[in-house]
Amino acid sequence: MELTILYDNASCGASFQSGWGFSCLADGCILFDTGEAPASLFHNMAQLKVDPDRIEAVVISHDHWDHTGGLWELLKRRKGLKVYACPGFSGGFKQKVKTLEGCLIESGGFQEIDARISVTGEIPGQYNGEYLPEQALMVKTESGTAVVTGCSHPGIVTMIEKVKDLFPEKPVVLVLGGFHLKNENSGTIRSIASALMKTGVLRVGPTHCTGKDAQIVFRELFGNGYMPLCAGKHLEV
Repeated sequence: MELTILYDNASCGASFQSGWGFSCLADGCILFDTGEAPASLFHNMAQLKVDPDRIEAVVISHDHWDHTGGLWELLKRRKGLKVYACPGFSGGFKQKVKTLEGCLIESGGFQEIDARISVTGEIPGQYNGEYLPEQALMVKTESGTAVVTGCSHPGIVTMIEKVKDLFPEKPVVLVLGGFHLKNENSGTIRSIASALMKTGVLRVGPTHCTGKDAQIVFRELFGNGYMPLCAGKHLEV
């Protein structure tokens, strides 16, 4: 199965646009998050020959503008599109999905989207002292589970522990997305990266809100298991 980074702070060359936020396409038809700016999202989709009409569902990790920005334009083009959201998302988010005639699916717990792709369901987190629920996307591979995160506000280690609870017999072969460590000190970053290694994660692709200092630490600790990612990148899992 292919994962494609459609939106990120960094781009893989001049033909792709970057912006604050994140978006990843799984198997050419399941969209995880939608970045900040719809124009950049659709530009990158066009560059990658991604047909919006092939998208079967959108999973939103958490209710923040830099992950929902492209959703509204997509719903205007695709009436009835399935949108997987946490029950704890704001009433405003849910109402907007319904107003734009999206099919809102609230994933309080584990839920399969298809035979290989599922979501963790709502994991409690915090942002600026307030409750912020988040969910991650999980992809079954021949060797284990690949996980895609938006910002990991509950904590990247907490989110991976949730995945391991759901699939205890499967190793986590890859974690990519935002780890939200951009404002953490070096000691905290190293402690979190080490804890993630102890969970058995084999490869990491930290992007978006992870921060450059944290990316350096993850590259050091994971070695060949570190994957630099950017908008326009394809991965086979």
